[in-house]
Amino acid sequence: MSDTAKGVLLKVLSTVAFAVMVVLIKLVSDRVPPGEVLFARAFFGTLPVLVMLLWAGELRASLRTSQPLGHVRRAVVGTISMFCWFASLSYLPLPDATAINYAGPLFGVLFAALLLRETVRIYRWSAVAVGFVGVLIVLSGQLAGHDGVGHDRLIGGLLALSSAVFAALAMVTVRTLTATETTGAIVFYFSSSAAILALLTVPFGWVVPTPWDATALIIAGLCGGVGQVLMTQAYRFAEASAVAPFDYVNMIWIVIAAYFVFGDVPTATVWLGSAIVIGSSIFVVLRERQLGIERRRDAAAPGGQT
Repeated sequence: MSDTAKGVLLKVLSTVAFAVMVVLIKLVSDRVPPGEVLFARAFFGTLPVLVMLLWAGELRASLRTSQPLGHVRRAVVGTISMFCWFASLSYLPLPDATAINYAGPLFGVLFAALLLRETVRIYRWSAVAVGFVGVLIVLSGQLAGHDGVGHDRLIGGLLALSSAVFAALAMVTVRTLTATETTGAIVFYFSSSAAILALLTVPFGWVVPTPWDATALIIAGLCGGVGQVLMTQAYRFAEASAVAPFDYVNMIWIVIAAYFVFGDVPTATVWLGSAIVIGSSIFVVLRERQLGIERRRDAAAPGGQT
């Protein structure tokens, strides 16, 4: 098996782990506050990350950092993103929340242009514009009202969209961190910091979970950590441009789980909006890959940058 194939396989396996995590969180979301869910995801998710770093002999290197404030910024925006994501699951069916959350890469292009001063040309701006149309289509389904719960759907939609916005900000902060920090350091400091930040929500009503809920939270956290490890390893074997589009395989598992576990069937609006958002996001990824190839070719040319 080639390295690229290994990377793709690991990426797909990571989507399975993340899908199991989300299903378990959805199952307890009506009984456990999102801050408590966030703590379980971050705390127990740190354990597989630690095992990976120890196994690879990278733990000591991952504790060294030259950008502590950068990790703080990444932890804050990433934790807010996860909090909003978990909170949205108590209001929305899984396919709806997932489709809206897929807007993250589109916001990432916007923030890269505004905050990192990256040059974004008409191709990517067009893809972002089309993608946002898809997001609006999915959101329109939440505004339509469903048996008197339209208000809850709207709240859930806005939470999922907020999660996508803060996830995009997290992507931008990670880009600045990669200049000096190892992948292990970025993953470790985020996971551990998120667990600490989640404790700030204790005064807002944590509960003592039932044995079933506690088990679900622990397994969800471990699945999240395993998914993070698998995803990290996937990017070691293959280029990001080859692996990233397989993020959207997660939608397959989400739709299957939503039907068999919760009895939810995506509406035509969700299918249409999801297809537009996913297609636009994949175009952005492939376009960035093409631009990366062109930059490397220009740099390698005689008189090019080195």
